[in-house]
Amino acid sequence: MVSFAGFYMPIQFEGVNAEHQTVRKGVGVFDVSHMGEFWARGPKAFDLVQRLTSNNLAKLVDGKVQYSCFPNGKGGIVDDLLVYRFNEETYLMVVNAANIEKDWQWVNEQNTVGAQLQNASDEISQLAVQGPLALKAMQKLTDENVVDMPYYTFKTIELAGVKDVILSTTGYTGSGGCEIYMQNKDAVKIYRAVLESGEEYGIKPIGLAARDTLRLESGFCLYGNDIDDTTSPLEAGLGWITKFEEGNNFIDREYLEKQKEEGLQKRLRGFEMIDKGIPRQHYDICDEGGQVIGEVTSGTMSPMLKIGIGMGYIQKGYNKFDSEIFIKVRNKLLKAKVVRIPFYKG
Repeated sequence: MVSFAGFYMPIQFEGVNAEHQTVRKGVGVFDVSHMGEFWARGPKAFDLVQRLTSNNLAKLVDGKVQYSCFPNGKGGIVDDLLVYRFNEETYLMVVNAANIEKDWQWVNEQNTVGAQLQNASDEISQLAVQGPLALKAMQKLTDENVVDMPYYTFKTIELAGVKDVILSTTGYTGSGGCEIYMQNKDAVKIYRAVLESGEEYGIKPIGLAARDTLRLESGFCLYGNDIDDTTSPLEAGLGWITKFEEGNNFIDREYLEKQKEEGLQKRLRGFEMIDKGIPRQHYDICDEGGQVIGEVTSGTMSPMLKIGIGMGYIQKGYNKFDSEIFIKVRNKLLKAKVVRIPFYKG
């Protein structure tokens, strides 16, 4: 157990590799109650969230979820988040645990239109039930059809006898499944019900360490590692959530449009080790001659591929796919190659 964002969090229960395989092949449950939840309501809620986020909120319909980020007004990222649309005047923003205070301050500072804001982070618990068998297991707890829910949608349902539970087909593992939001008082009851209903599918509790290896294998960014206040969404490969459509006047739009036109000086890329070795955050990325051309932001030994994998920002001219690069590990240059993400396509 470790202290993280004001909570004691489990790093692992039985071991990273075993837990990782459980999620990839079956179903696992993460307690992610440390995440932050902000409500935006009222006639001006849409205007505020549209301006705050880089994705195009106008594309959302009731019951849909959108991955997005908060541009910070200086070309960087305040946080990445999920946006849930309940109706045209009600949105839920789910933010990273370590950024709750910073994000809450940012959202309030930008609220010049008078949207009604509520920080519900301390009132809501969240479970991520992830893996290819997750929805089958959850179906046993509700009369609503959840196994056929499309990706990135949600429903407010009765689950395990508890009313007004939000179930969304989201998650940060790349193996399918859902995330479940409930009031704190119902969390233990639902957690026990989830474990019981998943028993026949081999469900296990999963810790933070496997959460990290799963998201990295799937090529998902982690705030504080791969994205932060100094990295632009375009540099981070998040152009797909940065929408320059008409009417989408989000913070930093002009800056990012200009950056796109002028070309990026560095890009976040995935790489696989050719030589034996495990890349770690802050290791130098070098060219053949040892000149530093970038830095590793995330790295691990892939439990599924059994090779070292990582992501890092690499300078222009060196970041084309299949380019040979070198990772400096204890003063040795170890060969790697730039690859497309996700690393694991299960």
